[in-house]
Amino acid sequence: MAESSDPTMCIAFQGDHGAYSDMACRARFPEMVTLPSRSFEDTFAAVESGRAFYAMIPVENSSAGRVADIHHLLPESGLHIVGEHFQRVNHQLLAPQGASLESIRVVRSHVQALSQCRGFLRRRGLESVVHADTAGAAAEVAGLGDPTQAAIASKLAGEIYGLTTLSEDIEDAEHNTTRFLIMARDPVDPPSDQGRVMTSMVFRVRSVPASLYKALGGFATNGVNITKLESYIMDSQFTVAQFYADIEGHPDERAVRLALEELGFFSREVRILGVYPASPFRDGEDAAG
Repeated sequence: MAESSDPTMCIAFQGDHGAYSDMACRARFPEMVTLPSRSFEDTFAAVESGRAFYAMIPVENSSAGRVADIHHLLPESGLHIVGEHFQRVNHQLLAPQGASLESIRVVRSHVQALSQCRGFLRRRGLESVVHADTAGAAAEVAGLGDPTQAAIASKLAGEIYGLTTLSEDIEDAEHNTTRFLIMARDPVDPPSDQGRVMTSMVFRVRSVPASLYKALGGFATNGVNITKLESYIMDSQFTVAQFYADIEGHPDERAVRLALEELGFFSREVRILGVYPASPFRDGEDAAG
């Protein structure tokens, strides 16, 4: 897909065309042109420089867990979280014309995709080779034209690179879904009284006993739901931890405001990364497929 001459109609993602991030962009913003980037840093830079209006960033998967390094990168991106998207991930085993399940010996894909299909690969005794992204693996397999080589990628990637689907929906878990964050240069401030709102933040607690317990106590006493909490070591001595958290609610709501005040009292730093509408997926609607 060609790059749009109108940056406000362009959304950047990490990977090649046909990647699951590309599919998420097309599902969430079908009217926009998708812009591939080599790395997450390049994806952020495309928005920061004005080449794209949004960035679509995967952060966690229901089968394989969090995407490595992404929560270290988010606070340094200079961008704001303005939305979220849940994408159902169906993996296909793709190979060149003339290949068969019996001829395949090696399967190439992103480490997350290989992890999500480890049972399928183990049962068939297939060797796994990690690639930077799923669509790139599909493109490489297409270029090799070797019937012993296959890729795990999307149907879209198979169509783009002219590969044959040898086996459909090979992911081990039926619920295999990836959560994406939508990033932009400018923040949004959705009304606190119009639908569910999410707030994402990072914070560092003071290095004293029970500081995390006390910092989070305000969320419990004010009835604010924490949907995600993860820690990341920030120094060589393993003594400074940064926490990433998603909570339900708007900072303007009294309960959230009080919880954030208590968090700030017991923390060295609190940074709001975004306040944005919750995805309909949280209300039980199916993820985009």
